[in-house]
Amino acid sequence: MPARIRLQRHGRKGRPYFHIVVADQRSKRDGRFIEKLGSYNPTTNPATIDLDFDRSVHWVSVGAQPSDTARAILSYKGVLMKEHLMRGVNKGAMTEEQMEAKFNKWMEQKSSIIDAKVTDLAKKQADEEKARLAAEKEKNDARAAAIAEANKPEEVEENSAEESTAEVVEEAVTEAAEAALEKTEEAVEAVEEKKNENANAKEESVNAKEESAKEREEKES
Repeated sequence: MPARIRLQRHGRKGRPYFHIVVADQRSKRDGRFIEKLGSYNPTTNPATIDLDFDRSVHWVSVGAQPSDTARAILSYKGVLMKEHLMRGVNKGAMTEEQMEAKFNKWMEQKSSIIDAKVTDLAKKQADEEKARLAAEKEKNDARAAAIAEANKPEEVEENSAEESTAEVVEEAVTEAAEAALEKTEEAVEAVEEKKNENANAKEESVNAKEESAKEREEKES
Protein backbone atom coordinates (compact mmCIF):
# COMPACT_ATOMS: atom_id res chain seq x y z
CA MET A 1 0.00 0.00 0.00
CA PRO A 2 1.59 3.35 -1.05
CA ALA A 3 1.80 5.63 2.02
CA ARG A 4 2.26 9.37 2.07
CA ILE A 5 3.19 11.77 4.87
CA ARG A 6 1.14 14.95 4.51
CA LEU A 7 -0.69 17.70 6.34
CA GLN A 8 -4.35 17.53 7.31
CA ARG A 9 -5.94 20.94 7.81
CA HIS A 10 -7.92 21.90 10.93
CA GLY A 11 -8.89 25.16 12.60
CA ARG A 12 -11.10 28.05 11.51
CA LYS A 13 -10.72 30.39 8.55
CA GLY A 14 -7.65 32.59 8.89
CA ARG A 15 -6.34 30.60 11.90
CA PRO A 16 -5.40 27.16 10.51
CA TYR A 17 -3.36 24.45 12.16
CA PHE A 18 -2.42 21.05 10.74
CA HIS A 19 -2.04 17.44 11.77
CA ILE A 20 0.96 15.61 10.31
CA VAL A 21 -0.38 12.22 9.28
CA VAL A 22 0.53 9.07 7.38
CA ALA A 23 -2.27 8.23 4.93
CA ASP A 24 -2.96 6.23 1.82
CA GLN A 25 -2.06 8.56 -1.04
CA ARG A 26 -5.37 7.64 -2.68
CA SER A 27 -7.44 8.99 0.23
CA LYS A 28 -8.76 12.53 0.42
CA ARG A 29 -6.61 15.24 1.96
CA ASP A 30 -8.75 15.54 5.10
CA GLY A 31 -10.01 11.95 5.01
CA ARG A 32 -8.98 8.84 6.90
CA PHE A 33 -5.33 8.36 7.86
CA ILE A 34 -3.16 5.49 9.08
CA GLU A 35 -1.25 7.23 11.87
CA LYS A 36 -0.89 10.71 13.30
CA LEU A 37 2.77 11.77 13.65
CA GLY A 38 2.33 15.25 15.11
CA SER A 39 0.98 18.76 14.54
CA TYR A 40 2.08 21.98 12.87
CA ASN A 41 0.90 25.50 13.72
CA PRO A 42 2.12 28.14 11.23
CA THR A 43 0.35 31.07 12.93
CA THR A 44 2.96 31.38 15.70
CA ASN A 45 6.39 32.96 15.20
CA PRO A 46 8.43 30.81 14.88
CA ALA A 47 6.02 28.07 13.79
CA THR A 48 5.16 25.44 16.41
CA ILE A 49 5.97 21.84 15.46
CA ASP A 50 5.16 18.84 17.67
CA LEU A 51 6.49 15.63 16.09
CA ASP A 52 6.90 11.98 17.08
CA PHE A 53 10.52 11.75 15.94
CA ASP A 54 11.03 7.96 16.08
CA ARG A 55 7.77 7.09 14.30
CA SER A 56 8.52 9.71 11.64
CA VAL A 57 11.97 8.15 11.04
CA HIS A 58 10.31 4.71 10.82
CA TRP A 59 7.79 5.76 8.17
CA VAL A 60 10.42 7.53 6.09
CA SER A 61 12.68 4.47 6.32
CA VAL A 62 9.94 2.14 5.04
CA GLY A 63 9.30 4.32 1.98
CA ALA A 64 6.50 6.76 2.94
CA GLN A 65 6.78 9.77 0.65
CA PRO A 66 6.31 13.20 2.30
CA SER A 67 4.59 16.12 0.58
CA ASP A 68 6.68 19.24 -0.03
CA THR A 69 5.56 20.94 3.19
CA ALA A 70 5.87 17.73 5.21
CA ARG A 71 9.37 17.19 3.78
CA ALA A 72 10.42 20.69 4.90
CA ILE A 73 9.11 19.98 8.40
CA LEU A 74 10.84 16.59 8.62
CA SER A 75 14.09 18.12 7.38
CA TYR A 76 13.80 20.95 9.91
CA LYS A 77 13.34 18.49 12.78
CA GLY A 78 16.23 16.22 11.65
CA VAL A 79 14.13 13.24 10.62
CA LEU A 80 15.56 13.09 7.09
CA MET A 81 19.13 13.48 8.42
CA LYS A 82 18.62 10.61 10.89
CA GLU A 83 17.13 8.37 8.18
CA HIS A 84 20.07 9.23 5.88
CA LEU A 85 22.63 8.30 8.55
CA MET A 86 20.76 5.08 9.36
CA ARG A 87 21.06 4.01 5.72
CA GLY A 88 24.81 4.54 6.07
CA VAL A 89 24.81 2.24 9.09
CA ASN A 90 22.80 -0.40 7.21
CA LYS A 91 25.34 -0.23 4.37
CA GLY A 92 28.24 -0.59 6.81
CA ALA A 93 29.65 2.86 6.08
CA MET A 94 29.64 3.76 9.80
CA THR A 95 28.80 2.35 13.19
CA GLU A 96 25.79 3.32 15.24
CA GLU A 97 28.08 5.21 17.65
CA GLN A 98 29.48 7.26 14.77
CA MET A 99 25.97 7.84 13.45
CA GLU A 100 24.79 9.13 16.83
CA ALA A 101 27.84 11.39 17.17
CA LYS A 102 27.30 12.89 13.73
CA PHE A 103 23.59 13.31 14.34
CA ASN A 104 24.11 14.97 17.74
CA LYS A 105 26.65 17.37 16.21
CA TRP A 106 24.23 18.22 13.42
CA MET A 107 21.42 18.82 15.96
CA GLU A 108 23.65 21.12 18.02
CA GLN A 109 24.42 23.22 14.96
CA LYS A 110 20.75 23.24 14.02
CA SER A 111 19.78 24.22 17.56
CA SER A 112 22.24 27.14 17.57
CA ILE A 113 20.77 28.41 14.31
CA ILE A 114 17.23 28.13 15.72
CA ASP A 115 18.23 29.90 18.95
CA ALA A 116 19.82 32.73 16.95
CA LYS A 117 16.63 33.08 14.91
CA VAL A 118 14.48 33.16 18.06
CA THR A 119 16.77 35.82 19.56
CA ASP A 120 16.58 37.91 16.40
CA LEU A 121 12.80 37.59 16.36
CA ALA A 122 12.57 38.65 20.02
CA LYS A 123 14.81 41.66 19.33
CA LYS A 124 12.77 42.57 16.27
CA GLN A 125 9.53 42.35 18.25
CA ALA A 126 11.03 44.54 21.00
CA ASP A 127 12.15 47.12 18.43
CA GLU A 128 8.71 47.08 16.78
CA GLU A 129 7.03 47.56 20.17
CA LYS A 130 9.37 50.44 20.96
CA ALA A 131 8.64 52.03 17.58
CA ARG A 132 4.91 51.51 18.12
CA LEU A 133 5.03 53.22 21.52
CA ALA A 134 7.05 56.11 20.07
CA ALA A 135 4.56 56.50 17.22
CA GLU A 136 1.65 56.38 19.68
CA LYS A 137 3.32 59.04 21.86
CA GLU A 138 3.90 61.23 18.82
CA LYS A 139 0.26 60.77 17.81
CA ASN A 140 -0.93 61.70 21.30
CA ASP A 141 1.32 64.79 21.33
CA ALA A 142 -0.05 65.83 17.96
CA ARG A 143 -3.61 65.32 19.21
CA ALA A 144 -2.90 67.42 22.32
CA ALA A 145 -1.37 70.17 20.19
CA ALA A 146 -4.42 70.11 17.91
CA ILE A 147 -6.75 70.43 20.90
CA ALA A 148 -4.72 73.33 22.26
CA GLU A 149 -4.79 75.00 18.86
CA ALA A 150 -8.55 74.47 18.62
CA ASN A 151 -9.02 76.23 21.97
CA LYS A 152 -7.13 79.36 20.89
CA PRO A 153 -10.00 80.90 18.82
CA GLU A 154 -12.25 80.73 21.90
CA GLU A 155 -9.77 82.82 23.88
CA VAL A 156 -9.50 85.29 21.01
CA GLU A 157 -13.28 85.53 20.81
CA GLU A 158 -13.45 86.09 24.56
CA ASN A 159 -10.87 88.88 24.31
CA SER A 160 -12.73 90.33 21.34
CA ALA A 161 -15.95 90.27 23.35
CA GLU A 162 -14.26 92.10 26.22
CA GLU A 163 -12.84 94.68 23.80
CA SER A 164 -16.27 95.13 22.19
CA THR A 165 -17.87 95.70 25.62
CA ALA A 166 -15.21 98.28 26.48
CA GLU A 167 -15.80 100.04 23.17
CA VAL A 168 -19.57 100.13 23.79
CA VAL A 169 -19.08 101.57 27.29
CA GLU A 170 -16.63 104.17 25.99
CA GLU A 171 -18.98 105.14 23.20
CA ALA A 172 -21.90 105.49 25.64
CA VAL A 173 -19.81 107.68 27.98
CA THR A 174 -18.76 109.83 25.05
CA GLU A 175 -22.35 110.24 23.87
CA ALA A 176 -23.48 111.15 27.40
CA ALA A 177 -20.68 113.72 27.74
CA GLU A 178 -21.54 115.24 24.37
CA ALA A 179 -25.22 115.41 25.31
CA ALA A 180 -24.38 117.09 28.64
CA LEU A 181 -22.11 119.58 26.88
CA GLU A 182 -24.81 120.33 24.34
CA LYS A 183 -27.32 121.02 27.13
CA THR A 184 -24.81 123.27 28.90
CA GLU A 185 -24.21 125.25 25.73
CA GLU A 186 -27.97 125.61 25.18
CA ALA A 187 -28.37 126.86 28.76
CA VAL A 188 -25.57 129.41 28.30
CA GLU A 189 -27.15 130.61 25.05
CA ALA A 190 -30.51 130.98 26.81
CA VAL A 191 -28.95 133.03 29.61
CA GLU A 192 -27.14 135.24 27.08
CA GLU A 193 -30.33 135.70 25.10
CA LYS A 194 -32.22 136.64 28.27
CA LYS A 195 -29.54 139.20 29.18
CA ASN A 196 -29.74 140.68 25.71
CA GLU A 197 -33.54 140.92 25.95
CA ASN A 198 -33.29 142.65 29.34
CA ALA A 199 -30.68 145.06 28.03
CA ASN A 200 -32.82 145.90 25.00
CA ALA A 201 -35.87 146.38 27.19
CA LYS A 202 -33.94 148.70 29.50
CA GLU A 203 -32.59 150.68 26.56
CA GLU A 204 -36.09 150.98 25.08
CA SER A 205 -37.37 152.18 28.46
CA VAL A 206 -34.64 154.83 28.68
CA ASN A 207 -35.37 155.97 25.13
CA ALA A 208 -39.06 156.16 25.92
CA LYS A 209 -38.40 158.32 28.99
CA GLU A 210 -36.16 160.64 27.00
CA GLU A 211 -38.82 161.04 24.31
CA SER A 212 -41.45 161.80 26.95
CA ALA A 213 -39.17 164.45 28.51
CA LYS A 214 -38.64 166.06 25.11
CA GLU A 215 -42.38 166.14 24.47
CA ARG A 216 -43.03 167.88 27.83
CA GLU A 217 -40.32 170.44 27.12
CA GLU A 218 -41.85 171.17 23.71
CA LYS A 219 -45.30 171.65 25.22
CA GLU A 220 -44.05 173.96 27.91
CA SER A 221 -42.17 176.16 25.48
